[in-house]
Amino acid sequence: MSKPPRLEAVRIWDLPTRVFHLALLLLIAGMYITGDEGEDLMRFHFFFGYALLTLIFFRLIWGFVGGYWSRFTHFVPTPRRLMHYLKTRRSHRNEPAVGHNPLGALSVLALIFVVLLQVVTGFCSDNEIASAGPWTALISGKWVGWATQYHTEIGQVLLLLLIGLHVVSVLFYKFFKHEDLIVPMIKGDKSLPLETIPSIDNTATRCGALFVLCCCAYLVYRLVNLT
Repeated sequence: MSKPPRLEAVRIWDLPTRVFHLALLLLIAGMYITGDEGEDLMRFHFFFGYALLTLIFFRLIWGFVGGYWSRFTHFVPTPRRLMHYLKTRRSHRNEPAVGHNPLGALSVLALIFVVLLQVVTGFCSDNEIASAGPWTALISGKWVGWATQYHTEIGQVLLLLLIGLHVVSVLFYKFFKHEDLIVPMIKGDKSLPLETIPSIDNTATRCGALFVLCCCAYLVYRLVNLT
């Protein structure tokens, strides 16, 4: 009878990835609060939007140069891997994933895409009262109308649904599959076999992440001031 593998704390989620998750949550909450409280808070709504776009750009870049398990190549599933996961899920033979499981990875990508679309349509929206996005002068009135409708009616609901699905999935794994996804995202570590490849998370990588974030902020600044 073989011995169970020895487990140790392995760094899975680097600090920039963990900060990204928390900042994303706070900024989305800020967007909803300031978007529904009238014109007095609308300028803060725009600032939250700029910060959200900066975060999304950062995550897209970090998906190529970040920690091992934060990279798209190590958690975005291929169709074959996704089908294998679904088959084993039906037979209750799933093993806990090191990073995101295939369905979790797809939900992350969907959330990034929907947030990006929500911000971009916000840039093109005009409430016809006192607030207009920075790109409304660059596109036709028809596109402004479509963007405004999506941003205020469709995108908000879709984003809330995705966030709700994300929360329900985390709670399901915690209470029904007894796999805690919350603590590893806070602390960064999981108890895994010794041979698990860790994500590099040191001063150099964190300074690199800060540099990437600053570059993304500058890019957003230039995009906001296209006109």
